[in-house]
Amino acid sequence: MNLQTYRANLIRFQSLIALFILCLALSILSDKFLTVSNAWNVMRQISVNICISTGMTLIVLTAGIDLSVGSVLALCGAITAGLLKNGIEIPSGNLYIGFTLLGSVLAGILTGSFLGAFNGWTITKFKVPPFVATLAMLTIARGLTMLWTQGFPISGLGDTFLYFGTGWLLGIPVPVWISGIIVLIAVLITNKTRLGRYIYAIGGNESASKLSGIDVNRVKIIVYTIAGALAAVGGLLVTSRLDSAQPNAGMSYELDSIAAVVIGGTSLSGGRGSILGTVQGAIIIGVLNNGLILLNVSPFWQQVVKGLVILLAVIIDKANSKND
Repeated sequence: MNLQTYRANLIRFQSLIALFILCLALSILSDKFLTVSNAWNVMRQISVNICISTGMTLIVLTAGIDLSVGSVLALCGAITAGLLKNGIEIPSGNLYIGFTLLGSVLAGILTGSFLGAFNGWTITKFKVPPFVATLAMLTIARGLTMLWTQGFPISGLGDTFLYFGTGWLLGIPVPVWISGIIVLIAVLITNKTRLGRYIYAIGGNESASKLSGIDVNRVKIIVYTIAGALAAVGGLLVTSRLDSAQPNAGMSYELDSIAAVVIGGTSLSGGRGSILGTVQGAIIIGVLNNGLILLNVSPFWQQVVKGLVILLAVIIDKANSKND
């Protein structure tokens, strides 16, 4: 095996190598880490990040970014919870509109899809940089969440709704099933469909994609819409698991999502990466979070460690890009 082949294999499996080293270190430092209950706990927790990060991967592959996913998650979870528990009252018309579980869930997902589409429309129509457009949506969605909840949690959502976040199916947590199905669909989209080829082409060279006849604006809007919908699914899982829609839910989730994408090998420059790589990155972030908690590391130091991990991943990504 020559040096170039060795280096290529190292880059290809760097996420798995990092995960193995991390698990080995945590198993030595904590006797609670390598237990079945803790493993399922980690998988249940990372399911939310996998949902969000799958959408984020599609965006980053087009050389974009979405900083609003955490706030969109909170708003969609709050809307779902509010409609399910309280419905909509219109006093002036002496009208009350009740929502079933399915109706509430669809309303939350449609809200996320709309906000994502709005991000895509703003970016493509007005040529606003994705960083700025989604930063604005971060603030807008968080403000709408506070208005909807009036700053108070919405709790007591019923056992059926709780099943999404806390239930088990065939011995596996329901959130793991949901995130697994989302990953499977996303893998099929990126590897087997025209949309997937367009996403990679746009990230690789947007100008060339336009010249080849690809409707770049349409593809970007579709990608941001999907990301918004998946952030909404993440909001449903968080709300269900807590049996409460918290006004401050989803804080810093966008950082974990971006970290999972970058650690998983997706280039921030676009055009290179994979959904399965992002899943590996999400597992690394989830294991890291779990390990820091088991080791009783201060929450403040946890933020420092995660920030350093993100910085290291970006440095490695830039180094790999230069050597391509």
